[in-house]
Amino acid sequence: MAKNELVRKWFKMPQMKTRRLLRRYSTRSAVTALLFVCSLFCPTFLPRNNEKSSPSISEDSSSLASLSNDFWQWRSRYQPFSQDDIPRIDHPSGNRDWSAASIVRQKETLQAFEQRWKQLNRKGWNVAQQVDDRLLGSALARVRWELELNARWQRDPTFYVDQTLTALLESLVEPPTFTASRSRDIVERMQQIPKIIEDGKANLHPVRPFAVLAITELDQIRPKLERVKRQVAPMLDAPMLNNGSAISADENLATRFESATEKAIVALESFRAWLQAQLESRRESLPEESAIGRQKYEFFLHHVALLPYTPEELLALSRQELDRAVAFEQYEERRNQGLPQLKLAASLEDEIEGAKEKELEIRKFLDEKGILTVPANIGHYTLQPMPDYLDALGNFGELDDFTGPSRLKENGVRWVVPPSSKLGYFWLATAKDPRPDMVHEGVPGHYFQMCLSWTHPNSIRRHYYDSGANEGIGFYAEEMMLQAGLFDDRPRTREIIYNFMRLRALRVEVDVKLALGMFTMSQAADYLAQQVPMDKKSAEAEAALFATTPGQAISYQVGKSQIMHFLADARLAQGDKFSLRKFHDFLWLNGNVPITLQRWEYLGEDDELRKIETLEH
Repeated sequence: MAKNELVRKWFKMPQMKTRRLLRRYSTRSAVTALLFVCSLFCPTFLPRNNEKSSPSISEDSSSLASLSNDFWQWRSRYQPFSQDDIPRIDHPSGNRDWSAASIVRQKETLQAFEQRWKQLNRKGWNVAQQVDDRLLGSALARVRWELELNARWQRDPTFYVDQTLTALLESLVEPPTFTASRSRDIVERMQQIPKIIEDGKANLHPVRPFAVLAITELDQIRPKLERVKRQVAPMLDAPMLNNGSAISADENLATRFESATEKAIVALESFRAWLQAQLESRRESLPEESAIGRQKYEFFLHHVALLPYTPEELLALSRQELDRAVAFEQYEERRNQGLPQLKLAASLEDEIEGAKEKELEIRKFLDEKGILTVPANIGHYTLQPMPDYLDALGNFGELDDFTGPSRLKENGVRWVVPPSSKLGYFWLATAKDPRPDMVHEGVPGHYFQMCLSWTHPNSIRRHYYDSGANEGIGFYAEEMMLQAGLFDDRPRTREIIYNFMRLRALRVEVDVKLALGMFTMSQAADYLAQQVPMDKKSAEAEAALFATTPGQAISYQVGKSQIMHFLADARLAQGDKFSLRKFHDFLWLNGNVPITLQRWEYLGEDDELRKIETLEH
């Protein structure tokens, strides 16, 4: 057996199988065998080329906490930026390197972390510790997924759009003012764009559909970044020298930002032209197939997302939930026959003030109905007018600020534009009633849930992310609040919720069929536009995101379905002792943790984990 194949097979071995192996042999002999195998194939973890971003590895390699701390420090440096708005972490300042040499170092470091993880002595661990162990295993599998299985850095030019323009957007989405430290980070991200683009040109063997997508995304990039330059440069805070005097004009951050922006524009225009040339010169040889295929998709399902489903089971779940959503939407429309349609907010100011009132009402509703504890120290989710510099970057990520682990006392923000009948799918719904989007994105959804999870006493659960649980909670909150009566005052709003349900069910089908090659991006966009229905621009954006990040679109519906199953099992097991508030408090606090693991810890049920193991054989 080839060395690389042996390493892959060992890495894919589920932990349950590993524990059976350790029971079969003595602990000492098993660990010795592990050390021998890993010494053949896994390099010792050492910093290379004075690489400051490499973690400081503790000698206590048997400690899960130590390993986790080392891993998350390293991960914060190398975690790619993504248009998925959940995995917002505090990225350290400094050079972000996507050169071929850096990717080799990342793979070597990952192997060393995998080696340490496999060598952990798990004897006597309780369920909570085993959950933490599996979380770290999932996090390692995600890095393997990103570097090797869904290697966007090698096949998808939009990956480098994310590492440049999405990264820039994330540095700007936090409301002003721009402190000296934040200003330097903004300038730094703009300055790094040319080098990252050059790395992309050297690394890429692009797939044709993704190359076309990147060309489209970079259309009109000059006027867009010039809008950013005009507005952001004057707001940057010039740092002071140690003696308190201002730095010279030629060192001023605003000047640096303006210069860096022009260089970034040239680099991005060059990237777009390079991609166009690739399409022309490699007309016959450029791959047309963008699907990752069943084997890789199942790796994501079972090792990263920890989902106990086959692709076919996901399609069946999708169809069942689509039927339910369409039927309920029809019942609601018939029930509301003769009622006036929802009107758009009269102005942006009215929309923002209305949302402020509704957010307070939602918090009160959660508490009074005994649904979920609302700590007084959790900030508020607000709507604010969209500045033009963010509007210019709106196609490169979500226009919201959920704060982050280092900004827990700040309010969350959703940047919005004036109400109009021409708005896209979600924006139009918010202009009619802010609550359907708010219960998903704000309270009790993403902003509220992540503020709770970022205060978790367990550092592994604070840092871990896979948006399946987060998006599942956000989507679950929508129907939960509908069934609890939040929208009884505006029956037509319930129609919006049911239509959201239709979209999320269709997303599962689209995700699976894109991954397995049963849909092209164009077919997926047309399908969403017709079946939701939704505007073509929103449908195309959805299809593009799901094609480039397989497994993301299933997270809403699958996560919600798992939560409903989890709740039903808890209620049946606990009977009259069941407390909805206590159940939700556990679910929300552990909201970063896959539902499969939450259910195991809360109920002691490991049937879903055993099914995952079965699916791997």
